[in-house]
Amino acid sequence: MIKHIVMWKLKDFAEGKDKIENAKFIKTSLEELRNRIKQIKFLEVGININNSEQAYDAVLYSEFENVEDLNFYKNHPEHLKVSEFCSKVRSARVVTDYEI
Repeated sequence: MIKHIVMWKLKDFAEGKDKIENAKFIKTSLEELRNRIKQIKFLEVGININNSEQAYDAVLYSEFENVEDLNFYKNHPEHLKVSEFCSKVRSARVVTDYEI
């Protein structure tokens, strides 16, 4: 099992929306991928409620059966659309993938 975690710090304003609106759009867009990419075993998106400067604004937690399924997800056209949007509205991003 592969776990894939991504966190984003979002710009205060980007693509015509504020940080909260963009976080909600990212959440909805990623959650919709569950119905489009069968390789996703589990997917959860959270929006930060912690006011710390160190906190990230949105987080993705997802699970895949193996590395091949994760790579399929990463390169899927629907995921690439969401990823492109995230690139436009983020100021920072961290990611980790690990196997259990």
